[in-house]
Amino acid sequence: MAQTKVAGEYRLTGIHDMAAGFTLTEQGTFEFFYVYGAVDRFAEGTYTVDGKTIKLKSSKEAGKDFSITKQSKVGKGYTIKVVAPNPMLAQYVKAIVFKGQEKSVEFVNKKGELHLNDGHIDRIYLQHELFPDIASEIKSEINNNNYFEVGLNPSLEKVSFKGVDFTFDNDTLTCLPNYFMPFENIRFVKH
Repeated sequence: MAQTKVAGEYRLTGIHDMAAGFTLTEQGTFEFFYVYGAVDRFAEGTYTVDGKTIKLKSSKEAGKDFSITKQSKVGKGYTIKVVAPNPMLAQYVKAIVFKGQEKSVEFVNKKGELHLNDGHIDRIYLQHELFPDIASEIKSEINNNNYFEVGLNPSLEKVSFKGVDFTFDNDTLTCLPNYFMPFENIRFVKH
């Protein structure tokens, strides 16, 4: 019954230069599209309704946008090299670095490379700036390597929706600002 009430097509309203929309079916599946500047994204999966809350479960596995293609222990500091068929995409990656509880954010250069002169780093996560989603861990506390070459996975274009819940009210879906839509007043209206 709840799926029937929310089923339909929804379009984003009020965000300048962005087009996005959902199709929610009565069978509990969804499709999503997003166009913002030169970035196109999409998702598909299932959804559940709990009161006024819509929870999306995308077919994309969160935190898997980067694959480590090579890693080793070489020299001092830490080096990350992003290798991509399109070199333009390699330069839009940020590293979220943890030393204990201390967190910093660093950015690769135009060649897709980053070198950190730090003595010891516990964890490193990567996130693409044009296709943000849940960050991908490339170095854990038990990994002693300090050189990492990573590739971009095809999943980059998809959205996982992990941690992004929607509220349904009066034929409108709303959500809080999040990692891929960092805007206030996100509203998808049923058509």
